[in-house]
Amino acid sequence: MASATLPDPTGLAGAGGRSDAARAVLIVVLASYLMILLDTSIVITGLPDIRDGLGFSPTGLSWVQNSYTLAFGGFLMLGARAGDLLGRRRVYLAGVALFTLASAGVGLAPSPSALLAARAVQGIGAAILAPTTLALLSTHFAEGEPRNRALSQYAATAGIGASLGLVLGGIFAGWLSWRVGFLMNVPVGVALYLAAARLLEESPVSGGRVNIAGALSSTLGMAALVYGIVRSADSGWRDALTLASVAVGVVLIAGFLILQARSAQPLLPLRLLADRGRAGAYAARALFLGAMVSFFFFSTQLMQGVLHMTPVQAGFGFLPMTVVTFAASLMLPRLLRRFGSGPVLAAAFACAALGLVWLAQAGAGAGYATAVALPMLLIGLGNGTALAPLTVAGVRGVAARDAGAASGLVNVAHQLGGTLGLALMVTVFASAMRDAPVSDAALAHGIGAGLYGAAVLQVLGLMVTLVFVIPAEKTAIDPA
Repeated sequence: MASATLPDPTGLAGAGGRSDAARAVLIVVLASYLMILLDTSIVITGLPDIRDGLGFSPTGLSWVQNSYTLAFGGFLMLGARAGDLLGRRRVYLAGVALFTLASAGVGLAPSPSALLAARAVQGIGAAILAPTTLALLSTHFAEGEPRNRALSQYAATAGIGASLGLVLGGIFAGWLSWRVGFLMNVPVGVALYLAAARLLEESPVSGGRVNIAGALSSTLGMAALVYGIVRSADSGWRDALTLASVAVGVVLIAGFLILQARSAQPLLPLRLLADRGRAGAYAARALFLGAMVSFFFFSTQLMQGVLHMTPVQAGFGFLPMTVVTFAASLMLPRLLRRFGSGPVLAAAFACAALGLVWLAQAGAGAGYATAVALPMLLIGLGNGTALAPLTVAGVRGVAARDAGAASGLVNVAHQLGGTLGLALMVTVFASAMRDAPVSDAALAHGIGAGLYGAAVLQVLGLMVTLVFVIPAEKTAIDPA
């Protein structure tokens, strides 16, 4: 009975059982993707309660997000490759199981170290799930209208998940506990595992080896680099461990690049970076996400720590941004047809930068409507119109053999850009608050400095777009 009320995303309404099976697969895939999205955003509005409940320092709190996104970004290309080598059904089931167990670990964590370890394992599970869910749509839905409908619902889930996660995070933290948001993944994950084991078809398995060394060297390198940057906020750049961590990070990342250049089956084919426009798109995406992750991190503390909103109020406080993001993403195809992706992308960076500058001026005693809600409208407009053109630019002109790797690199720039950007902005935040007496005004000053820094990242992204991405687009359209 329930299936009769669902839309037919497969385009197989007359195919009987096949249509019902495809609809069921779509529900499993979308529910898996929604679980990842909710987990990413649900933690944002719970950060102040996590800090107070487990005793995180102001700078150490950033690792609640960074430990997840570092593992997510570092293992993302390995997760995508594993699906090709081992079979997507098998890899999907492993990802759901790992993510579910790690969610229980986060929800029951008794200490900061236990929480961060579980968050890192969650990130690995998400890195397995995220590319596999998208690949499963290609496996179970024929190219053309059936696949287009499924992908449209997949994209709509992203907008819904981001908004819903922020609101749910505030509700759980305010009325129940921040732990509920993670523990609810356990029954959902078990249900998804059982459904997927029954419904999903195994994909053909290709030959080759999983490049574990490449994934470990890149992830550990980024982790060491980010740790050194965050540690510098408290210990300064003369601290021996800070310098050693940064040095180890640089060496490991350099080793990763050497491994990729010599590998017959690299996680990251370096030829993808030879195109200036494509490399510019990855850099611009990393800068954009560095600014946006910083926006979420600081704005939730602004609303709860400076404006003294409850977690529930702060969760709903993000709605101006998320609603505009969703509306702008729906309008984006029309904007691209009328103005082209280059001008739309430049305007997106400019809107986000202006919104962040406006938001950075919110101080103690500021009103939510004018100091937070209105700048969030600009930020939401930029957020809703930037990522799709950047994605197109990141895969433009890629050979068929590198299509999967290019898509993976887009996601890596997305995750690691957010991690590195937040690490840098946390140091700006800590420097602005150093030696200042604890007060709402001091916290607002530190948050403002972090948001101004995020605006600088958006301006840098705009410059990269104007210099590299837009000229490459014009060349692609008119090679002469």
